[in-house]
Amino acid sequence: MKLTGNTFLITGGGSGIGRALAEALHQRGNQVIIAGRATDPLADVAAANPGMDSVVLDVCDTAAIARVVPQLIATYPKLDAVIHSAGIQREDDVGNTVDDDLLTATFATNLMAPIRLNSALIEHFRQLPSATIVNISSMLGFVPLANVALYCAAKAALHSYTLSQRYQLRDTSVKVLEIMPPYVQTALMDMNLHDPRAMPLEQFIAETLEALATDEVEVLVPRARERRDALRPGEVAATQKFNDFFMAGTYVQYGEAAETA
Repeated sequence: MKLTGNTFLITGGGSGIGRALAEALHQRGNQVIIAGRATDPLADVAAANPGMDSVVLDVCDTAAIARVVPQLIATYPKLDAVIHSAGIQREDDVGNTVDDDLLTATFATNLMAPIRLNSALIEHFRQLPSATIVNISSMLGFVPLANVALYCAAKAALHSYTLSQRYQLRDTSVKVLEIMPPYVQTALMDMNLHDPRAMPLEQFIAETLEALATDEVEVLVPRARERRDALRPGEVAATQKFNDFFMAGTYVQYGEAAETA
């Protein structure tokens, strides 16, 4: 991906990975608009980065998306990239009764929000010479951490959605990328921020930008790539091949298609 001359909308831009990516891309001369639910954190980030813009947007609110996105497109007609960094992670126990409010909030924020926002932006993006969707999933979508099972399940679903979205947009001007963070020192959960086992945020951003500047569709820092390759080698190519079979109307037994893919 070209890392200069873009107009980015970055959700969750008031803190954590979203803020760090926004500031790094802003420093490279891109127009950056950060989005979030709370006014004060957005204002603080924008004030610390002159020229950066912000918009209050609850990505879990379908009416807000329907209202705000057309306004954004009208204000920033060159808007050509979105990074979905908004997310929540809470401890749960799926071995017992699940808190339905937590279930709803986790999937609404981590899965449904990026799907809905992409849907609202896609017609605009398809009319541009080039545009980029960046879905941020997690390495926990491959190997779940049991005490945050709902978060892991939502991220696994976002990964699957990304594979399908990339295939559906393969012949358009829209590129679909996926950032899969490992364990990073952020405030996503209280323990993350100072855990020495977690990757420092500054290092993660530097390595992510290096990967983002390539032609790879999966944006992986080295420690995440090692795990990704070991867990599901060749998945991107397999998805392409598997879907090509079905889209071409080729008749094969399910087992044969899976084996071929």
